[in-house]
Amino acid sequence: MVGRRRGSRANSGPQQPQQQRRGGPRKTLREPALFAKKTGYESEVPHEKMTIAQAKRGTPAIRPVRVYADGIFDLFHSGHARALMQAKNLFPNTHLIVGVCSDELTHKYKGYTVMTESERYEALIHCRYVDEVVRDAPWTLSPEFLKKHKIDFVAHDDIPYTSAGSEDVYKHIKEAGMFVATQRTDGISTSDLITRIVRDYDLYVRRNLQRGYTASDLNVSFIRVEEKSHDLIHKWEEKSREFIGNFLELFGPDGAWHVIQEQSGRMLQALSPYASPVASPRGSPSSSPTRGRSPSPPSSPTSRSPRSPPSSPTSPSSLKGASARPLTSLSSSSEGDDDEE
Repeated sequence: MVGRRRGSRANSGPQQPQQQRRGGPRKTLREPALFAKKTGYESEVPHEKMTIAQAKRGTPAIRPVRVYADGIFDLFHSGHARALMQAKNLFPNTHLIVGVCSDELTHKYKGYTVMTESERYEALIHCRYVDEVVRDAPWTLSPEFLKKHKIDFVAHDDIPYTSAGSEDVYKHIKEAGMFVATQRTDGISTSDLITRIVRDYDLYVRRNLQRGYTASDLNVSFIRVEEKSHDLIHKWEEKSREFIGNFLELFGPDGAWHVIQEQSGRMLQALSPYASPVASPRGSPSSSPTRGRSPSPPSSPTSRSPRSPPSSPTSPSSLKGASARPLTSLSSSSEGDDDEE
């Protein structure tokens, strides 16, 4: 077992009520998890295949149960952490290995990420439930990969994961009796975080255009500075839909369709309604844009076309719960809806 040094009870600090568990207080982790060797795991004891029933009984006692969980883990959040917590607690003695896919694989099969692969690796080794991290993890688990890392079971939610031309990339794992299901956490996802950021930025720009700030103040380059205030607002309302849609297309196959399906309507709220917020006097110190900062050159969505991810073989119309309407027409569905935030 690849271990991590843990602090002694005397050094673990004041005891908190939630730390009182069967078998004594939890000891504080002192070091990050280790990165897996490219050559795989070299076991000091015979590594024989076990059943789920044996693993739950804590047998064999001479070694831990090696559980593997993989993912993208972009913008690492509580939903990711809770899934890993479930995987860590599947068996009495679990060594949790987490596979993190590289930027190249992720951009090819899913979409762009906010964090780089190095940032995502670092986020995982500092998660308290993780014992080992596999960098550049494969998209589909091969028998050779499972054998090299001595993986006993694979943990993931049991919703079929359609990707890379497969109806379920974990199908062969399930058929081999090596799959253990975890539960997804509702209300939080990377797509939801990205959607909120885009939506809030759209509202921020439109609110401050109403207050009289110029396009130059807000670093909105496609609008001419000399245009009148109401023309600025109208121009932004026309362009914001296009910009938001093009931006979100970078983060999943078939553009925003993946986000729409996953978020059950949250995505629609990111596409701003035509009605502008009520104007308020310019100069409010609590909501004025930051001044004195060198504006970075704005990037047009079309300028990123050389880096655009390849199109998915699945058409938007085939995705469950999504209709084949243009993205711009979807924005009208959100008009009049209450903002759940």
